[in-house]
Amino acid sequence: MTMTDNFDQAATDLIGVGRRLWQQGFCPATSSNFSLRLSGGSNSGPDSEQCAITVSGRDKGNLQRTDIMRVDMNGKSLDGHIPSAETLLHTQLYRRDNSIGAVLHTHSLKAALVSMNCQGPVALEGLELLKALTGIKTHQSRLEIPVFDNTQEIVALAQDVDRWMMDHGTGHAYLIKGHGLYSWGADIREALRHIEALEYLLDFYWHQKILRQA
Repeated sequence: MTMTDNFDQAATDLIGVGRRLWQQGFCPATSSNFSLRLSGGSNSGPDSEQCAITVSGRDKGNLQRTDIMRVDMNGKSLDGHIPSAETLLHTQLYRRDNSIGAVLHTHSLKAALVSMNCQGPVALEGLELLKALTGIKTHQSRLEIPVFDNTQEIVALAQDVDRWMMDHGTGHAYLIKGHGLYSWGADIREALRHIEALEYLLDFYWHQKILRQA
């Protein structure tokens, strides 16, 4: 299990990620949310695990130390701040897969366009940048990204994601229709590599779709 027990370092890492992704146009206004798994200390176990996550409604390009908070794996605030409305989508991943140490969620234009104009999962293959995703060794691989309907019922959405993963495995990412992209990794560096590669791949997918329709 990849984690850190240093909340201050986690906050620093999340602030840096927010600035980098905002600069690329993936986090307009106060959208997006990011988290890192924290250890539970000497008495660590399923009931003591926590994650550091962005506070609700904050500008991700200008995050401060006070914009990062702690929640438990049920999404409950541990320090009085209000977490992102989508916190349960982060904790669902941490509970499902102990190898996940960081989860990143972006709101790029291309992710919204692709998710609103695809039929079923988004299939990507034949592209060199697929090899940026852990476990993929060749551009000849095929990656399918599931797309879930958007809803304000986050508990129900987290359950839908979990059911899909029970049948198909955790995978690398998923899209929420008209909303954005979720991806994850063993640590913050891997998660960042994944999200940037996937944003490029979605950009390619959209441009290819337009060219085929021309």
